[in-house]
Amino acid sequence: MKNIRNFCIIAHIDHGKSTLADRLLEITNTIKVTQGQMLDDMDLEQERGITIKSHAIQMEYDYTPSSTSGEIEGGLYTLNLIDTPGHVDFSYEVSRSIAACEGALLVVDATQGVQAQTISNLYMAIDHDLEIIPVINKCDMPNAMPDEVEDEIIDLIGCDRSEIIRASAKTGEGVPEILEAIVQRVPCPKGDENAPLQALIFDSVFNPFRGIIAYFKVVNGCINSGEQVKFINTGREYKADEIGVLKMDLSPRKTLHCGDVGYIVSGIKTATEVKVGDTITTSANPCTKAIAGFEEVKPMVFAGVYPIETEDFENLRASLEKLQLNDASLTFQPESSVALGFGFRCGFLGLLHMEIIQERLDREFNMDVITTVPNVSYMVYDKQGEVKEVHNPAGMPDQTLIDRIEEPYIHATVITRTDYIGNIMTLCLGKRGELLKQDYISGNRVELQYAMPLGEIVIDFYDKLKSISKGYASFDYHPSGFRPSKLVKMDILLNGEPVDALSTLTHFDNAETFGRRMCEKLKELLPRQQFDIAIQAAIGAKIIARETVKQVRKDVLAKCYGGDVSRKRKLLEKQKKGKKRMKQIGNVQVPQKAFLAVLKLD
Repeated sequence: MKNIRNFCIIAHIDHGKSTLADRLLEITNTIKVTQGQMLDDMDLEQERGITIKSHAIQMEYDYTPSSTSGEIEGGLYTLNLIDTPGHVDFSYEVSRSIAACEGALLVVDATQGVQAQTISNLYMAIDHDLEIIPVINKCDMPNAMPDEVEDEIIDLIGCDRSEIIRASAKTGEGVPEILEAIVQRVPCPKGDENAPLQALIFDSVFNPFRGIIAYFKVVNGCINSGEQVKFINTGREYKADEIGVLKMDLSPRKTLHCGDVGYIVSGIKTATEVKVGDTITTSANPCTKAIAGFEEVKPMVFAGVYPIETEDFENLRASLEKLQLNDASLTFQPESSVALGFGFRCGFLGLLHMEIIQERLDREFNMDVITTVPNVSYMVYDKQGEVKEVHNPAGMPDQTLIDRIEEPYIHATVITRTDYIGNIMTLCLGKRGELLKQDYISGNRVELQYAMPLGEIVIDFYDKLKSISKGYASFDYHPSGFRPSKLVKMDILLNGEPVDALSTLTHFDNAETFGRRMCEKLKELLPRQQFDIAIQAAIGAKIIARETVKQVRKDVLAKCYGGDVSRKRKLLEKQKKGKKRMKQIGNVQVPQKAFLAVLKLD
């Protein structure tokens, strides 16, 4: 066990984590790197250049101690690396990876310095008592500023300057020093080889041929192939058909010992039977309690996901269950809508997460879905003092019964250059933000901390922040409780009929402008019919905005040349009756792009 090192790589998005992972795999001769970002094996990850899933892989490193290396002996060391995402929407993946490690490489870009997500992930690692190894990456770049970035890291974690490693993942410079530092500084796993088995599940994937494959870390005891095992939270027992370690592919082993990271195949077919954070033990000699300290996911953004064809509802349920295995931060429950039929109310960690899930449903499961306007969960207090959690505007009680509504607030951290402070402050104030703190980190970089309503940032805040700061602002947030707010439910009516999928909860001050913009956008997107379509935004019985999609017309009087005017009048009366009847039975289809366009309102 003393020759095992479990570590992860944490950093802000685009600071070179996956490239550094490639170099580590190359230097330890684990695989031959044939393309960039070998661990990002999902199509979406390669297309967008981001890490979505955390990836575990085992490396063998032959360590030769130098004269200054102290008590650490030379020999063959097993390094279990978990490469993690850097985007704020995938922070749950990072928390699960950290739970399975004893050390972390903190990678900071030499050209950009410390960013918001770096700080967030660092605090998460410190909370779990991980050993932090600071690494400055991209030192080969002409615009690198390693000295300034070193000062920022020292301010942040209070380490010695000698502990910071300068490296370039692209050229391989400094990577051997990183491997030595992992062996020397990261502690070996602690645990009792002779105690009853305790293994923590930190991830799982669905394989159509072999069922569910769970990834785990052995905390105490050991596990043998063919042994009868028990999952503590669900109370179910299975036979460990195959266990092994995670190389680039699954690599079977007879036994996994204390401190090892590996996988188990036990023929589980039902998605709900494997929970991330559960503890595996043996049936013959079970442990007394589960491993504590694994946090439950808290979804931030909610949206309805509906199949385009109603009969695909059960297929969509199966697809979401399989996706949830691979992405434990996705939550869902069934709901129905008048306009869209049966579907699911899904909880996501953010808007990028929602977009990725939609894309994965389409690519991996061939599911065409309609997604409603994203919103957050609100606490509604009625006049009897009862409280109800509402995720969906359709679930709002009548306005006359509501005493007050509380909305979730977040503590947001923005790190940017001083040139963009004015624009960013204007953006945050427009989103009802309150400035809590302003700190100058170093030179021309500043950290702004805001208290903001979560509902204001879920749609387009991140995109706007990036564009007004020319990409130089980084953003991170965490929930900070609920506060009372003056919120109203705004309905969109088409010819007097409410479209529940387009209903939103919005702040009273923004309702009128938002309603008008939605009506204007829908007017552009709705196809014309043979009768006028009235698009209205309403709060209760009060109409606050209206647009009309004019009917498709043809000149029915063209044949009435000459003769008395009563001929024309008679024909127009006949047309009028027909239009009235058509309006009664005609229904207006809202295209999918109209739902998506509401997200893009700027």
